[in-house]
Amino acid sequence: MTSHLRCENVTVSFGGVIACNQISLDVEAGKIIGLIGPNGAGKTTLFNVLSRFQEYDEGHVYLRDQIVDGKKSHEMISLGMARTFQNINLFAEQSTLENILIGAHHMIGNPFANAFSLPSARRNERTLVDNAVQIAEMLNLDRELDNLVKNLPYGFQKRIELARAIAAKPEIILLDEPVAGCNDEETAELKEIVQRINRELGITVLLVEHDMSMVMSVCDYIYAINFGANLAAGTPAEIQSNQDVINAYLGEDDA
Repeated sequence: MTSHLRCENVTVSFGGVIACNQISLDVEAGKIIGLIGPNGAGKTTLFNVLSRFQEYDEGHVYLRDQIVDGKKSHEMISLGMARTFQNINLFAEQSTLENILIGAHHMIGNPFANAFSLPSARRNERTLVDNAVQIAEMLNLDRELDNLVKNLPYGFQKRIELARAIAAKPEIILLDEPVAGCNDEETAELKEIVQRINRELGITVLLVEHDMSMVMSVCDYIYAINFGANLAAGTPAEIQSNQDVINAYLGEDDA
């Protein structure tokens, strides 16, 4: 197994409250990996640790076996990691295309050339636009490229956020509840999109999601945590039959 992203014994505390307690996981390259657990289990904190939005008290994080403990969140983009957020964070007054292009801002190139509109800058911009259009087509957003984000339905905005992450040309994407708040049709479409970007673009995916139907149908492997600690790990079938997971999460009425 080739590890793409892993953490070892990560511990995070907030004012004496332990949010993550010696958590370890390993995301295999080229796979879709799920992270589940009840509310308050530490999923978001761990996600923020892995994407370097959150510092930690103990443990280590590795990206392709390179330790990234001292990295900042913006540095992770240049290392091949992108992420989405549970709460949509788009530029509502800008178009779909403009929002997607923001994801590629770190690839803009020579600032001198851009400042003086040199031919190399215009070629680079054209390439970025062409790439953004291709991403929009894959995510069924090509008819919305000129529309302002604020005028689009919630499900479209979820896809735009994902498109923006893809525009950064990542090797791995962390998806924080990609179908939260979506209806059945939007969920089905996003599920297919996640599988396509993994299969067709070769992007490794780590996702946190409460929709168990989606998790069980798209993930190759799943980690379950509870009370800030590792609870279980295995294939979807193994997780579904794990009594500890059933007791902690799958048996909940709102799971």
